[in-house]
Amino acid sequence: MEKKTKLFGTDGIRGTANQWPMTPDMVVKVGQAIGYLLQKQSHKSNLARRVVIGKDTRLSGYMIEQALASGLNSMGIHVQLVGPLPTPGIGYLTRTMRSAAGIVISASHNPFHDNGIKVFGPDGFKISAEMESEIERLVLEEDLTALLPPSKEIGRTKRIDDSQGRYIVYVKSTFPLEYTLDGMRIVLDTANGAAYKVAPSVFEELGAEVIQLGDEPNGININDKVGALYPQKLAEAVVQYRADVGISLDGDADRVIMVDEKGEIVNGDRILAICALHMKERGLLKKNTLVATQMSNFGLEKRMNEAGIKLVKTDVGDKYVVEEMRKNGYNLGGEQSGHIIFLEHTTTGDAIIAALSVLAVVKQTEKKMSELNHVFEDMPQVLINLRVKRRMDLNEIGGYNNLVKDIEKRLAGNGRVFVRFSGTEPVIRVLVEGPDKTQISHFAEEIASFLEKELN
Repeated sequence: MEKKTKLFGTDGIRGTANQWPMTPDMVVKVGQAIGYLLQKQSHKSNLARRVVIGKDTRLSGYMIEQALASGLNSMGIHVQLVGPLPTPGIGYLTRTMRSAAGIVISASHNPFHDNGIKVFGPDGFKISAEMESEIERLVLEEDLTALLPPSKEIGRTKRIDDSQGRYIVYVKSTFPLEYTLDGMRIVLDTANGAAYKVAPSVFEELGAEVIQLGDEPNGININDKVGALYPQKLAEAVVQYRADVGISLDGDADRVIMVDEKGEIVNGDRILAICALHMKERGLLKKNTLVATQMSNFGLEKRMNEAGIKLVKTDVGDKYVVEEMRKNGYNLGGEQSGHIIFLEHTTTGDAIIAALSVLAVVKQTEKKMSELNHVFEDMPQVLINLRVKRRMDLNEIGGYNNLVKDIEKRLAGNGRVFVRFSGTEPVIRVLVEGPDKTQISHFAEEIASFLEKELN
């Protein structure tokens, strides 16, 4: 059997439930490793030996929750279980409850059979790569049973009943106090996921009429043709119910895609543009800078340049966006996929806060969603997601670089090619951007066919 050497991907640990690394024995070890490191840190910083654990609605969440809690308890850590709650809610509770760490059990937008573990530090931000490496080392190389404390120091686990209410109150506080959502009809798709209770409460308590989709989780229907990855059903419902706006979250509610009243999609790039322009106009956009990723549309960059806003691009992944924002003091960033980070309000992508921020612009400008949606003209993009059997450095594949250079030459400076492996799935993403949709579709297919032969 191949020796496993890597637990963490670009967004925590992730895999198929009951397969390595998401098996009960491995999860207990992960809990023990985290607990051991927290015990060491608590002697230095007087942090409470307490960890908050939340989850989404996957069937395997029960199993993983108990295994994690068991591992943490065995290392003397007290665990507080909050049940289904959006990922950003765990970041918020970890910080405000003065916990040593927060853990989210979720595979985000993946199907139900996958699950994952994301770890937040006491500041509410995801832990460093160095701490991830140390957890990996402890799990894969150390005998953790030799590090267990005496019996009298075993930790306890209890449930926190009011966590959803705490998060709802906080999220509502980010919406301008002088405005309400009275008279607004919203179609809300919660992807049968973590926000199925808290999200409708937020919008209803602010005065909106909410029509819900994807609000009947059964453990296996999370992200199943609903949510941010499948906004078409939401678009149809917005038109059918004559709603003012549609809001679609993913399974752990850290990303959002919106729909205007005409049924047109408002993706992450457009949400970023709407908010950046509004914040700049009001003097609220720090350093007049927006942070996005390499996947963002060239149309966004062009519009920001026209408005005198600097666009900084990072590698794909919301953690890279957050790192750039924290490092240089920026307060707005995100991804085309719908991870939107308002660093003054949250430590990671928060779908509900992002949606409320756009609705605040609607109220303050007295414009319809469709007017805001025309913030810039997209450069045509074609994205192909290709499932592969193996990963390797693309530069080492004979003929690959020449193929890409040839296509870039044919684009003649009016487009680009961007190819990357997914950090969370066995998928390679081929993105080609250019003025001619037919031409770039052909180019994307050419690259995908080449890579399919080489990697499958």
